Amino acid sequence: QVQLEESGGGSVQAGESLRLSCVTSGSKYSFDAMGWYRQAPGKQRELVATITRGSTFYADSVKGRFTISRRNPTNTVYLQMNSLEPDDTAVYYCNAEQRIPFNADYWGQGTQVTVSS
Repeated sequence: QVQLEESGGGSVQAGESLRLSCVTSGSKYSFDAMGWYRQAPGKQRELVATITRGSTFYADSVKGRFTISRRNPTNTVYLQMNSLEPDDTAVYYCNAEQRIPFNADYWGQGTQVTVSS
């Protein structure tokens, strides 16, 4: 059974930094893409950043402030969040996509990030 476990969330002041980690277990295969999503109260879940084998993608709202990285041998993904703003407050979810040998989409339970002004 594939499991994703996020950590690193917390409560910070605007302008501070946090680093989220997502550790996966139970998979025999490498993930084609991994990413971070977030969901604020009363809002839909939105994409924050993704990383594939050769490229990264960021939502416009976090470009220049957040950096996604991945440690391939262990299927671990990180999100370095700098210059945090109150609008970054949300539950952050880790996502992993597998395409070979079969399609599968995995999610973590989420970690809370709260940014106060």
